[in-house]
Amino acid sequence: MSKAERRAEQEKQRAAKVAGQTDGGTGGGKGGGQQQKKAPQQNAQAADSNVPRTPQVQHSGRGAAPDPSSVPTEKRANEPAGPPPVPTHSRLFPHLRLPKANILASASVAGTSKAEIHTSILRLALQFSSFKVTGGNARCIATLTALKSVINSYTTPQGTTLSRHLMTYLSPQISHLVAARPMSASMGNAIRWLKYEVSVLSIDLPEQNAKDYLCERIDTYIRDRITVADRVIEDHAMEKIRDGDVVLTYARSSSVEKVLKAAHEAKIKFSVVAVDCGPLFEGKSLVAALPPDLSVTYVLLPSLSPVLPTVSLCLFGAHSLLANGGLYSRAGTASVAMMARERNIPVLVCCETYKFSEKVWGDGVTHNELGEHSARPLPCVPLIPIAAPSTSALAPVPTVSLEHINLLYDLTPASYITAVVTEVGLIPPSSVPTVLFRQGVTAAQGL
Repeated sequence: MSKAERRAEQEKQRAAKVAGQTDGGTGGGKGGGQQQKKAPQQNAQAADSNVPRTPQVQHSGRGAAPDPSSVPTEKRANEPAGPPPVPTHSRLFPHLRLPKANILASASVAGTSKAEIHTSILRLALQFSSFKVTGGNARCIATLTALKSVINSYTTPQGTTLSRHLMTYLSPQISHLVAARPMSASMGNAIRWLKYEVSVLSIDLPEQNAKDYLCERIDTYIRDRITVADRVIEDHAMEKIRDGDVVLTYARSSSVEKVLKAAHEAKIKFSVVAVDCGPLFEGKSLVAALPPDLSVTYVLLPSLSPVLPTVSLCLFGAHSLLANGGLYSRAGTASVAMMARERNIPVLVCCETYKFSEKVWGDGVTHNELGEHSARPLPCVPLIPIAAPSTSALAPVPTVSLEHINLLYDLTPASYITAVVTEVGLIPPSSVPTVLFRQGVTAAQGL
């Protein structure tokens, strides 16, 4: 046998061995002639696998839509494009997310079904995400009222106590509200207080008595820290409004609204300048809520400069007052306060002490919230050069994609604030840590 014949025989044996390994050893008991016949078949199958084939459309049943990946490219190009996906974050501020409009579509907490979320919490979360309930006081009262309903319907499981298991039951409820919209400072302080009240409950207290006690404490908190506090703030703020004054306010604050109504009922002759801005335009609701015989001027924020010389007092509401005296309030408040400070106009902030925060922020972007219609792309705007050469007349015009950024809050420095009107009196912004310290001592003493 020549060398060429031996090499051809070795190639056939090697091909037969590879074919036997591919078949999983099923052909090991057959003769070598059958393996030599299978080798050309395997090579033919391998060659056929490299040929591109037309995808076959498979239907799972009558009326089922075909797989989009199996539809030819030409047919998919002729189909109308679907609606663009709804953005959830901003490209400029990716750490800020939009409120969930479809909060009822799925459970917001991992491992928690919608059946475990109380109906009052589901309703309130939907109102939060759609901005039906806005404002620090309104959101805090609505949250405590919903949690009171949850506590009334709660039943302690066997083998545990209410003081140890209740917060485990309330945590998914609170997380669902936070998923709908970020928690406000007033809600955070109120929930922290409620956790403390639950932790100090006696384990020997009967379940019904413990639930009645917690509901009573919630009602007391709403009455003392919000309702009565607003009445005291009204009395303190009314002393700063005199006949002939022009009071400027921004957006809408429940505390400022009560002060203006109380001053009007006290027969004080004054006028109001309501400054407003997007995205919520809450100033329109304030103008509608004020008495009709009160002189009110409604202006937008860009038109503030011509009106500002006639203003004698500025009254602002507060979302939160930080430990360094910074005012965290509706976006645009810092601009109005800065312009008023430049003209030596007193700036008063009406804020309850339960909104005081121990946090210190240096800017209003790190911790903020996006309003409605944020992060939605605007139509592409053509960038037309000032002097384009004649040779580029047929060149494509470059475009840029823009998006809305509607921040809900901003941070006003303490240097722009004259005084803070609280239920403990008029205090400078630098006294916030003192009030927080006294509240901590009072809570530690159980008063």
